[in-house]
Amino acid sequence: MVEVKLHDIGEGMTEADINCYLVKAGDIVKADDPLVEVQTDKMTAEIPAPKSGIVKQILLSPGETVKVGTTLLIIEDMPSNNAEKSVEKLDLKNNHREAEAQPVPGLNLPNRPMNGVLPEGESKKPNRILASPYTRKIARENNVNILHVTGSGPAGRIVDEDIYTFIKGRDSKVVKDSEGSSELNVPKVSEHGSEVLVLNDSEGGSELARNEVPKLSEALQSDTLPFRGRRKQIAKKMVQSLYTIPHCTHFEEIDVSELISFRQELKGAGISISATAFFIKALSIGLKEFPIFNAKLDEEDESIQLLREHHIGIAVDTPDGLIVPVIRNVEQKNLKQIHEEMKRLTKLALDDKLTVKDISGGTFTISNVGPLGGSIGATPIIQHPQTALVSFHKTKKRPVVTEQDEIAIRSIMNLSMAFDHRVADGATAVAFTNRFAQLIENPKMMLLELM
Repeated sequence: MVEVKLHDIGEGMTEADINCYLVKAGDIVKADDPLVEVQTDKMTAEIPAPKSGIVKQILLSPGETVKVGTTLLIIEDMPSNNAEKSVEKLDLKNNHREAEAQPVPGLNLPNRPMNGVLPEGESKKPNRILASPYTRKIARENNVNILHVTGSGPAGRIVDEDIYTFIKGRDSKVVKDSEGSSELNVPKVSEHGSEVLVLNDSEGGSELARNEVPKLSEALQSDTLPFRGRRKQIAKKMVQSLYTIPHCTHFEEIDVSELISFRQELKGAGISISATAFFIKALSIGLKEFPIFNAKLDEEDESIQLLREHHIGIAVDTPDGLIVPVIRNVEQKNLKQIHEEMKRLTKLALDDKLTVKDISGGTFTISNVGPLGGSIGATPIIQHPQTALVSFHKTKKRPVVTEQDEIAIRSIMNLSMAFDHRVADGATAVAFTNRFAQLIENPKMMLLELM
């Protein structure tokens, strides 16, 4: 018998929320089959089976928050060799055929229909479903019970297209049913505030008075959002950071006019590199000169670790909340490589397909809210245990007095930098952002740094 526990799936996590179970008691599973889907503050992940066996008991319920090391379910050994043979027969030889497994007394074997729609009058028994977290997300967002969908992938795995096919079939059925309806059941509100139901109003119908309901003015109405999953984990991380780190925020204005012109030159040569890629590279150059901002404080050891690798996290706004994938070894990458890696990670974040490696090991974080518009400044919260975070805000054209005492229209971007005041001082932060401004205001200087 084996206890399946929640283990650390990335960067020192301490707890996770149970999204759903992919098996039920009595199911036969093989080693590495997905058992349960959990949600951390950074990603959705599946906990696999450590060995083949039978699911004996599920100990916790979906929606619960559990600590690392908590037992989620119990798997017991197979009772006989016949059971092992049954497990082997669960592998499908054809993507569109169902496994013909020998029945084993006392065991619940997966039994799935051959098409995506159940016959009328029949109910589907919950079985272990093979599907990625992103596919499950599509199903949840479209109110699809994934148990009612048949997979076309290997071993019966449900893929994205299966969900969309099911939705199309369901919506077509709803339209057909609505077209065949001849009567209208329309709720109305009488002048006394009570709700009545009018049946077949076209015939002059009769009114059936329902129970009195409160008038809208007598009761407050509200919607409730669940506070769990990624939102809850983000909240805990933010509270931990604010309680642990004495934040100090430094603001600066950066003239990005020359950067805009330089990017236009590159586009004319067929080279497209985002402004954020320039920002990231300029920060990396600055971190070489001011490594105190690419550091971690170890209070127990009474030391500050200056990290040589620049693993820069980029904050991405997703429908499920903020997530920070990491561009690794920025100090070794050129502008084109940074741009391509940033595009790749951003797409994975929006598709909820990031891996543990994609979100682990960050040493410095940036947040570019400028493209969202409206933001002229903020006091960002540092990603503990990092030392600093830089946020880029809205760029606006402003009249500026030049060194020649002339008024010129320049593109000015606001920047805010939050840093750990235990590790660094304000003067060092000013020197760091001054160096960043020098590189951005003279972007061709970065080419010298790359030689």
